[in-house]
Amino acid sequence: MNRPTPVSTRLPEFTWDVLDAAAAVAAAHPGGLINLSIGTPVDPVPPVIRESLADASDAPGYPRTAGSPALRAAIAAWAVRTCGADPDRLGVLPAVGSKELVAWLPTLLGIGPQDVVVVPSVAYPTYEDGARLAGATVVRADSLTAVGPNPRVRLVWVNSPGNPTGRVLPAAHLRKVVDWARERGAVVASDECYLPLGWETEPVSVLSPQVCGDSYDRVLAVHSLSKRSNLAGYRAGFVAGDPALVAELLKVRKHAGMIVPAPVQAAMVTALRDEQHATEQRERYRNRRAVLRAAFTAAGFTVEHSEAGLYLWLTRDEDCWATVDWLARRGILVAAGALYGPAGARHVRVALTETDQHVAAVADRLAD
Repeated sequence: MNRPTPVSTRLPEFTWDVLDAAAAVAAAHPGGLINLSIGTPVDPVPPVIRESLADASDAPGYPRTAGSPALRAAIAAWAVRTCGADPDRLGVLPAVGSKELVAWLPTLLGIGPQDVVVVPSVAYPTYEDGARLAGATVVRADSLTAVGPNPRVRLVWVNSPGNPTGRVLPAAHLRKVVDWARERGAVVASDECYLPLGWETEPVSVLSPQVCGDSYDRVLAVHSLSKRSNLAGYRAGFVAGDPALVAELLKVRKHAGMIVPAPVQAAMVTALRDEQHATEQRERYRNRRAVLRAAFTAAGFTVEHSEAGLYLWLTRDEDCWATVDWLARRGILVAAGALYGPAGARHVRVALTETDQHVAAVADRLAD
């Protein structure tokens, strides 16, 4: 009897499992592990958000997949303030964190084995994972000319500020991607999870009229509250853009039970309405970035891109795994650039998400 091939065979080894050996080396350091790899928030969830979660905890009924009216209004208002969006033309939908939406978007859009998904040459691994889950072909390219006149392209991922590079794409570049995709009936999905973290330049959302003109046709923007509001543990994200595409996503997600829990929806409303906590968190990351950048530069690393976002993209012009090992022996765990694509093989990614105490200790360890 023929047994179905396990879905997991379509996927590579899980990104962070690849770092287990280096993590063990780093954890053995006398001063303990300084984890600059995965980028998980370490600062407290703001009290105002925790209070909203607790106040909404008596939630015996099923929440709405579309999100509560208050949440949809809060998402739209935030997109107007932050992305320059037009609320009258905008569809919005909450997601159980942005990663599940990224992973399942090709499948939810009906993309399959005959189709092509374009991702950046150095990219968040889940873009490719999602394409593989759908059985689609992945093309890595930063230039549309490299893609060529391929009629099979159904989805184009852009990511600005970029993960892992921190690169910011100009509005003119994003506009060209949108125009190119529309001409071919493809969808542009813009991962904008780090949009509020512009350091040396100000990122532009794909929802800005500079990019999409007076229509959101074929355009989706993906956002997350994980880093902005320290809500990685809440799984709080959303997608905004083309109302027709958002409506289609909603129809499928209703059947699949992809629902944000009601207490988390209430917490998201508070988080999106309150900018004070986000500003305070942004300044924490700004300060940590300055300390880490100075420490790694003094240790002979070159910082490339990194003008925005939550990471430093570093190189010593050697194989990335050699760099990972060198740092692990000093108790510092970072992400190997090769995890983000072949073009990252001589880089490592350093996250800004460690405590101030651990960030301050990096310079001393690098000097050893």
